[in-house]
Amino acid sequence: MQPTVYAWQKAPFLRLLVSLIAGIVLQWQLQFSALALLASFALFFTVLFLYNVLPVTKKFRLQWITGFLINSVLATLGALLVWSNNITNNKHWFGNLYSEKDLIVATIEEPLVEKQNSVKAIATINAVYKNGNQQQTTGNIIIYFKKDSNLKLLKYGSVVSFSKSLQTIKNGGNPGGFDYKRYLLFQGITHQVYLTAKDFRTTQTENKKGYKTFIYNCRSWVIATIKKYIGGQKEQGLAEALLIGYKDDLDKNLVEAYTNTGVVHVIAISGLHVGLIYWLLMGLTSPLKKKQTAFVRLLIVLCCLWLFAFLAGAQPSVLRSAVMFSFIATAKVVSRRSSIYNTLALSAFALLCYNPYWLWDVGFQLSYTAVLSIFLFFRPVYNWFYFPNKTLDFLWKLNAVTIAAQILTVPLSIYHFHQFPVLFLFTNLVAVPLSSIILMGEILLCMIAFFPPVAGVVGSFLYHLIYWMNSYVERLNEISFAVWNGLSINLLQLFLLLIFMVAFCFWLMEKQRVLLWAAAVSLLVFISLRSVFIWQASQQKKLVVYNVPGRRAVDVLNGTQTYFIGDSVLLNDDFFRNFHLQPARILHRTASVESNLKSNNFFVDEKQILLISATPKFLSITTKPLVDLLVLSKNPKLYITQLHKQFLLKQVVADGSVPAWKARLWKKDCDSLNIPFYNVADQGAFVMNL
Repeated sequence: MQPTVYAWQKAPFLRLLVSLIAGIVLQWQLQFSALALLASFALFFTVLFLYNVLPVTKKFRLQWITGFLINSVLATLGALLVWSNNITNNKHWFGNLYSEKDLIVATIEEPLVEKQNSVKAIATINAVYKNGNQQQTTGNIIIYFKKDSNLKLLKYGSVVSFSKSLQTIKNGGNPGGFDYKRYLLFQGITHQVYLTAKDFRTTQTENKKGYKTFIYNCRSWVIATIKKYIGGQKEQGLAEALLIGYKDDLDKNLVEAYTNTGVVHVIAISGLHVGLIYWLLMGLTSPLKKKQTAFVRLLIVLCCLWLFAFLAGAQPSVLRSAVMFSFIATAKVVSRRSSIYNTLALSAFALLCYNPYWLWDVGFQLSYTAVLSIFLFFRPVYNWFYFPNKTLDFLWKLNAVTIAAQILTVPLSIYHFHQFPVLFLFTNLVAVPLSSIILMGEILLCMIAFFPPVAGVVGSFLYHLIYWMNSYVERLNEISFAVWNGLSINLLQLFLLLIFMVAFCFWLMEKQRVLLWAAAVSLLVFISLRSVFIWQASQQKKLVVYNVPGRRAVDVLNGTQTYFIGDSVLLNDDFFRNFHLQPARILHRTASVESNLKSNNFFVDEKQILLISATPKFLSITTKPLVDLLVLSKNPKLYITQLHKQFLLKQVVADGSVPAWKARLWKKDCDSLNIPFYNVADQGAFVMNL
């Protein structure tokens, strides 16, 4: 294994990739104008051109300028890519033309997905009619259709028209919550609308793309084949996710078990699956590795890789993995001396040029860190032990791959998911080889589906394999220490942890003292920061009013303890609790006290908090008590003027359970009385230091 300096010198695209990423991040954070970016790009490019026509002697004296100019050009290019990929900067974006009640014509871009109370679809707005004049537009929205028998007429390519007002997509605004608005913006989706049967009309025309029709037809056929030959709902759902990434039939509890035990990558179709197909194809085509047949081998590998990618639904995660392994295959077949780091950097560079927003995609980050980690550390880890027995050696290889992949992915997993699967070695030891066999079996099943007797035998065999794998993972998940939850690190701590792990591993391999010092310093700073944050958490006293649609949810944070006041469903329902409440508790490093306090009037550090969710009885009083915070919930019959006669109100908050119309009335009353009013449904969660 070569030192890191060697990898850096032999991987020029790694250096270029860093500059591109710097430009992408700077543009997203600072939002430069297109004019400033184009002017900067033209300036740097012109100076670089003029520098190259200078005499050799002057070039030698100013050679440092070359690197600066090239990196500046690439950073500016990254910024321009971010600007151009932002749909709101497109002059044809419907948001620049649309006004409330305008007639909209939209095309459904995917098969409809059934939800609990509605049917969801992504749609592209093709045109907006203003005063009877049609204006061509672009941009995506989410349409939620009310469940109705008429929806059977809707499918991919259907064109609908409606004039119901669009709603801008907003975040919940809860502390530590998922940035849903940014996530959808990166996909070109900015608005949503809910339509009943009377709100829209379908046209006779359909707007389909040939390749998408092929993909969706293939997916439908694969799903039908799996359901025909593989029994059990849990087993069918996992088989669909494993082969084509179709997750709508997955059991939620099963997904949680796979996540907690560190093998969620098995059901999240990604680099693991494409890498397995790549490994199999390279093995099958090894007779063609001679120079005369190398091109034929490459063509076969690439065609099969991309056929699998399209059959798997051409999802971004699959396409990214297909691109990455296409570059690796090309480098291995065509150029035997190519650096794997340069190949990985080149594929990442190409992907980010296509869509710079993939930089924020967790799947993109984990795919590249996992592959890089395996290439860096598999051989050193594998050399820890030697087993003459081939079976034991094979099992150790699987564990070595798992350990090597975890070295760089663990910090990222903690940063994004706030947990560490303690038993990942035991689950991967069984799940990785079993899922590989199942994947190969599913491909075989699709190939022989036209021979029902044989397909039935293969399907039965796959059912038992999936059942055994699910049972194994679920039993491990029942162990109390299977997962270490509630971990919280910020971006700086993430980089410190990565530096420590990389420096320490390379010190073990290279025995260079500077690497040991780098590891020690980064770990010391990491521990120091963590100690400071934990101390700050132990001193905190806060009240959080969450934005949970239709629900009452208040947390009182006292040090590292949490006291909850609100609807009991938020304590009993894992999804509601984990989605709305848990991120804030992890962010504030508190332990959840699963108690639903019934008190509606209490003091915290001499600050009086009053919570009202039902119509109160008003008494005649002579002295009005001071209320530092009034939280209104549900739909009590009262006016702020009545409360103003009873209390000295310093702050009024309406939580997510308050109807929108009533919140508007209360806000109007508060404004007239000069009382600060906060509506969490519009402004996000309310956080008050006590």
